[in-house]
Amino acid sequence: MSGATHDGKSEKSALFAGLKFDEHGLIPAIIQDHTSGAVLMMAWMNAESLSKTLETGLTHFYSRSRKKLWLKGESSGHTQKVHTVRKDCDEDVLLFGVTQSGAACHEGYTSCFFRERDGEGWKVIGERQFDPAKVYGKN
Repeated sequence: MSGATHDGKSEKSALFAGLKFDEHGLIPAIIQDHTSGAVLMMAWMNAESLSKTLETGLTHFYSRSRKKLWLKGESSGHTQKVHTVRKDCDEDVLLFGVTQSGAACHEGYTSCFFRERDGEGWKVIGERQFDPAKVYGKN
C-alpha cells in the first residue's frame, strides 16, 4: 500500500475518486479472505479509517456505537493485512481481500457469518477459535 501512483497523484486520492459515502460519512466494507474468498466480516469505514487502512496496510474501521476509529485486532491481536481493495459498480461499497491473523469475529469465530439458517432457527456452523471473555473481558 504505497503512497504515490505513477502520475504523481496520491494513491489515497485515487482510492477516494467516485466513492459514495452515506449521509453520516460512512461506507460499508466487506472483508474477505484473500486466498479462499470466504467472507469474514462487514464493518463501516469513514474517510479517516479508509486513509489509515491505505497508509498502514491493516484494516481500520469506524465504530458507530463508540463513535471512534479502531484498528481491527487492537484488542485481540487478530489483524487483517490488506492485499486488494475493490469498489462495487455503484461505488458505495468496498471489498477488501485480506490475510486474517486469528479470528475475524469478536465472538471468537473465523468469520462473523458463523450461523446458518436451519429450518425455523439458526445453527452454528463454525468452531470458536478463542474465548471472547478471556480476550476482551466480561461485558
